[in-house]
Amino acid sequence: MPEISEVPELDSSKISDNASKAPPRPEFDPKIMRKTKPGLKRLFLTHSVLFSFLLGFPFLWKSVEIYRSPLPFREIDSLSTHLRSNTLLFPLHFHAIFIGFDSDADRLRYSILSEISKLTSQNLKCFNNYSLSVTVDSGSRCLRAPITSPHSCPYQCGSITAIDFDPVDDVAVDERLGSVFGRKIKEYSVVVVKGENERAVVGKYRHAWMVVGGGMEVEMAAMKVAEVLVKVFVNGGREEGSIRTEFMPVGADGNIVLSFNLLNADPRDWVYDWDFQKIDETLLAPMIGALGPVANISVESQVLYHTPKASFSYWNQKLESHVFSTKDLPFFVNSNEWHLDTSIAAGGRSKILQFVVYVPSAKECPLLLQLPNGEISKTNGFISPMWGGVMVWNPQSCLKNSENKTTARHAIPLQDLENMFEVFIGQFRQLFGFRSVNVYAGGSGIWNLVPSERGFTEWELDVLSRQHTCFNLHSCATTLASLSRLVQSLPRMIIMDEIGKQVKYSLEAAKLAQSNASIGGYGFSTTSSRQARSLAEDAFFHPSIMSVSYYSFEHCFAVYSPFFLPVSMHVVLAALRELKRYKQEKAKYLAWKAKANASS
Repeated sequence: MPEISEVPELDSSKISDNASKAPPRPEFDPKIMRKTKPGLKRLFLTHSVLFSFLLGFPFLWKSVEIYRSPLPFREIDSLSTHLRSNTLLFPLHFHAIFIGFDSDADRLRYSILSEISKLTSQNLKCFNNYSLSVTVDSGSRCLRAPITSPHSCPYQCGSITAIDFDPVDDVAVDERLGSVFGRKIKEYSVVVVKGENERAVVGKYRHAWMVVGGGMEVEMAAMKVAEVLVKVFVNGGREEGSIRTEFMPVGADGNIVLSFNLLNADPRDWVYDWDFQKIDETLLAPMIGALGPVANISVESQVLYHTPKASFSYWNQKLESHVFSTKDLPFFVNSNEWHLDTSIAAGGRSKILQFVVYVPSAKECPLLLQLPNGEISKTNGFISPMWGGVMVWNPQSCLKNSENKTTARHAIPLQDLENMFEVFIGQFRQLFGFRSVNVYAGGSGIWNLVPSERGFTEWELDVLSRQHTCFNLHSCATTLASLSRLVQSLPRMIIMDEIGKQVKYSLEAAKLAQSNASIGGYGFSTTSSRQARSLAEDAFFHPSIMSVSYYSFEHCFAVYSPFFLPVSMHVVLAALRELKRYKQEKAKYLAWKAKANASS
């Protein structure tokens, strides 16, 4: 039987000594500790996706960026402020010449200036800075007041005598004075001469003359001189405020389209045509050339058929004619049957004026216009403000009981055609606020007006130039100021380079117009002001502005947020979540490492 050996007993003291010499083992808690360092791969991947989104954001912002050409806001504000604070001044130089008088020139000058100040009513927007020089030519001596005047025309004493004033031929006298004073000198002259046949005439250039009797006092003559200077040469011979400049027939772009229409009411009775080209060359072309600085005028014509009027007429046995009264004028134009079309070039902001020659049918011919006082109109026509004018032309063969009707085409006689267009030119003058008759009835008497073959005299063109320059400059400043406020209030509005150029050129034209107006260059100032207003209007109504005038940042955010906001939110949250996880794992590793270092 084997023996069981006894295990030797170990010395407990030795075991305890060995245990005390071995290093203690730290306690590992996997919830708050980890032995390995956390990796950066997941953190790098999630943040690389986030950074790619952040790097792509500038490209996205650039792709939706609105292009805005820089506008000269300071220059626009400066123009508006200057026109509001400094009233536009137009220099006017007057010259009064008394022939055959023996009076003191300084006293006459003082009297005329006093009357001018009484008659002058200045516009709040534009003023007339006038100067006056007086010359007294008594035959034996010549007195001037002031003695030296830089604006006085080179009038030589003795160059005009009482013999030069023909009491019958005003045109010859007008040409004579034009040769003395100069037809292009920007000075308004009034000649007062003693004579037997008293009369007062305003020429077609820039001068007038009065033939007064020997018994007229010189103070009365001075009063009449002041009246013609202010009421005629300054105001254009019309009542102050009779027509406002903004209601004159000129488009916002400075263009006017004159559309002449020949209307045959019933071609079964007769058909008439006209030689419009000849009339255009002889009557219209000079007028269009004269009004060139004020407006760019184009002319069109057409012949229409089957165009009855909308109003009714009645038979007047006494006149043996069909009559329509002024109360029927609003219904005369038949917009349903009168297709007064114009060319495509007449579109836009151009002003279109219609001038109609109405040829009545046989059943209402002759057709006459009866005025409110019961008389028959001499022109047999009427105007419609801002629309044009109408004239009724009765053919020579217009007999009530005529049965010889023919549909052959007839031409309107040249003399009748010239009379028609003279009436149209008179209507065109009325649309501009001038008189259609060659007479001005003032407070001190009646003045005869010498007509011009161009339809408008030199002093009438000066009146139009001053008024249109004033209105165009203020309209330009108002439009540019509105554009400036609109652009600054809408940061997302597209501003093309073309708009910036138009604003720049408009400001340059406005400055040039002010400069020309200050030195009396009426024609150049009107042309520049018209260009300034037209460019300002083109910039304000540019199609690129009108298409996105209310395109805001909120609209852009609402369009693009459904595409990018959901994805971007998930990417940002994932990056934040991964960063938080990495910090927690790194804290576990640092906690275990710190405990391990403490145990050792």
